[in-house]
Parts: sequence; structure tokens; C-alpha cells
Amino acid sequence: MLPQKQAEEAIVSSSEHDGGVGSKEGFGEKEEENESMFSMKNFLWHGGSAWDAWFSCASNQVAQVLLTLPYSFSQLGILSGLLFQVFYGLIGSWTAYLISVLYVEYRSRKEKEGVSFKNHVIQWFEVLDGLLGPYWKAVGLAFNCTFLLFGSVIQLIACASNIYYINDRLDKRTWTYIFGACCATTVFIPSFHNYRIWSFLGLGMTTYTAWYLTIAAVVHGQAEGVVHSGPTKLVLYFTGATNILYTFGGHAVTVEIMHAMWKPQKFKYIYLFATLYVFTLTIPSATAVYWAFGDELLDHSNAFSLLPKSGWRDAAVILMLIHQFITFGFACTPLYFVWEKVIGMHDTKSICLRALARLPVVIPIWFLAIIFPFFGPINSAVGALLVTFTVYIIPALAHMLTYRKASARQNAAEKPPFFMPSWTAMYAINIFIVGWVLVVGFGFGGWASITNFVKQVDTFGLFAKCYQCKPPPKPVALPPHSAPNVTAHH
Repeated sequence: MLPQKQAEEAIVSSSEHDGGVGSKEGFGEKEEENESMFSMKNFLWHGGSAWDAWFSCASNQVAQVLLTLPYSFSQLGILSGLLFQVFYGLIGSWTAYLISVLYVEYRSRKEKEGVSFKNHVIQWFEVLDGLLGPYWKAVGLAFNCTFLLFGSVIQLIACASNIYYINDRLDKRTWTYIFGACCATTVFIPSFHNYRIWSFLGLGMTTYTAWYLTIAAVVHGQAEGVVHSGPTKLVLYFTGATNILYTFGGHAVTVEIMHAMWKPQKFKYIYLFATLYVFTLTIPSATAVYWAFGDELLDHSNAFSLLPKSGWRDAAVILMLIHQFITFGFACTPLYFVWEKVIGMHDTKSICLRALARLPVVIPIWFLAIIFPFFGPINSAVGALLVTFTVYIIPALAHMLTYRKASARQNAAEKPPFFMPSWTAMYAINIFIVGWVLVVGFGFGGWASITNFVKQVDTFGLFAKCYQCKPPPKPVALPPHSAPNVTAHH
């Protein structure tokens, strides 16, 4: 029997006996299918199908980045903006595929050793540890956790930035306090297995917002005296490119999403299909808003800030706020798992106990969002310094090293895909991705993003109370004749 077939059977068998991959509640695949027809709770709560994974990937990929892509287009120009979206979307899909292959390889090896994953969620750093050893585990853990930490920070900053366009009576820092408390409630969601309804709603909300941006920009028409001068500076060009790299680098939670599936070997091309759908949201919206406002976007990293206030815009803002809450949970849940494993609470079945144990994870996220409230520039900085390694370079290197020996390739749980002629072709693509992302993403992108980020700190300062807000009205000067008459007494 082929090794690939053995791996699939092992994983499906484990899913049926251990209660669904990643499930805490003990629902096997067949039981799940039967129960879901009768139980609304199962329908809304217990998601493990390929469709659930697709919704999770597509919903998690865009989120608030949708609002910063027009800003990136103003830095890159229209042609580069479109090309970078397609390019990074495709290589992001490729590295997500590599992660899925390595997960199946790790899982199949462990199944053969008789290891059970009941009440244990496999994570990326454990895959690296099992396939390549403790040093890779440490690197994977450091990059993944730091990226997810700042990914959560970005969602809080985005919440405060968005709500300000509905209610500006409170400054953005105060809104960050409020939304930090709201997002802390994600500690009650046990795992990605329980995000079924949230993923579905989240993608619907993003779809509405994307088409609102597109239609509103077209209806608004081009602003008076609009100029499309991008690209003008290398710093801005590589900052914009790195923001797009960040956009399609949302697969740091791929392993956790796969583990929540009843048949994780079906994941292979799900991320690619999710990316193709995301293109239908990001390309029209970014193009339309940049066409309408041009260079004005260079000082408005949130697309909402330039569109006229209306009921449609308020609806888009509210939907994005809800979606950012969902995305906060997506980014934080792997951090919750890591923390639970550190303190020995990961196999605890009480949701309330686990929620209490998870709370310390939210506090540093809250604090960092208040220190660095730079909506837009922080995306590029995180993209250049963390996403480059976490979801592009490390998976490509790990795949090459895992299958460097002929015996490993011969016994691989997953062979090269049908469109790939050989292992050599896979190595060539992986080497290209490592080289490109290291030089262009981390090198030039890091230089540009840090330069831009430091400029924001110099301009607005740390702990900025209201980043890119409207300046307060200047006090009206009294006319000269109304000035009080002051007489000197001797």
C-alpha cells in the first residue's frame, strides 16, 4: 500500500477514534454527521469539514488588511500593487501547502508510533520538533508566537481606528481600552473546531466591506485634483510591497485549522481556493479606492477615513469591528494553546478554568496596542520582520530539510502534487521563495518598514492618543479692540 494512502487512513482512523481531529468533545466524524442534522449546537459549534477550513482560511486572510491595501497601492502604484497581490497570493498558497504536507508527515509518523492526540492540538512548532529537532522547534515557536502576538495587537489597533469613524467623541486610545476588554472574551472559545459560525459570518462581513469600498469609491468619483504619482520613493515602495506580503501571510494558524478538520489530508489546496476568493475582494476594492483618491491615501492608511459618512459606511465599520473580534480570536487561540501547554492546563476539560488560565495572554497584547497605535505602518513592519520567516522562509526550508534524503522522499506521506514533475522542481521553487523573501521581503522590506515606522514614532510619539485623527479646531483669536485694557500703575 502506498505511504500516502497509509497516512490518510491513519489520520482518518485517529479522527474517528479520538473524537475528531482537535475536538475536545469526543465527536467522531460519523457521529458528527449524524448529530449535526438534529442538533443546532453541533451545526453552529462543531466545524471540521473542508468547507469549515475554507471559511476559516478566507476569513482569517483579509480582515483589517482590506482597509490598508489602498494605502499600499498609493505607495506602489497600480501595476505593482496588482502584480504583488497575485505573486504573494500564489507563493503564500504554496507555503501553506508545504505546511499541510509537513503536518501530514508528522502526524502519520506519530500515528505509526501509537501516539494519540486526543485532547491535544498539534501546533507548528511541534511539527518542526518532530521532523527536524529541538532547535527548529525553538525557532518556529519564537517566530510564530511573536507574529501571532503582533497580529492580535494589529486587530485591536484596527478596532479603535475603525470605531473612531462612527464615534469620535472618544479618542482612539480609549477605544483600544474598550475593545481590549471585549476581545478578551475569546478565551472562552476552546479551539478552531468551534469557529464554524464565526468563520462563515466573518467572510460575509469582509465581502460586504470590500464591495462597499469598491462601489462607494466609484460612486464618489475621483477627488478634485487627484494625483496618482506612485511609486515615488523606494522606502514607500517596499513598505507597500511588504504590507501585501503580510496580507497573504495569514497562514500562521494553518496547522491548528488542519487539526480541527475531520479529514485533515483534504486541506492540501484549500488555502489556494481561499486566496482566489480573496482576490475578488482585495483587487477591486484597492484599485477603486486608489483610483478615487490617489496620493491622498499616503496620509490616510485606513480607507474608511476618506469615504463620506453614510449608513452604508457605518454598516461596513460595524461589520469590520465584529470581524476583527473574530480575527483576534484566530490569532490568539494558538497563543492560548502554547500558554496552556506551558502551565499544564491544555488537557483541562473545564472551559471556565481554561478561560481563566488564558487571560494573562491578553494583557501584553492590550499594552502593545496602546504603545504602538500606528494603523498601516505596523502591518508592514510585522510583515517584514516576522511574516517573512514564519510563513514563507521557515516552511520552505523545513520542507527541503525533511525530504533531503532519498529514503525520506521514497517514504513520504505526501508525494509532489500532480502539476509538479519532480522533487527537483519542488526544491527549485522552495529555493526561489527563500531567496526572494529573504532579500526583497526581509531585506528591502525590513529597511523600508522600519524607516517608515520610526518616522511615525517621531511624528506621533509612543502611546499616541489619537493616531491620524483630525486636528482639534484652533482657538479663535480675539479681535484687537476686544482685548482687555491693561494700565500700568506706578
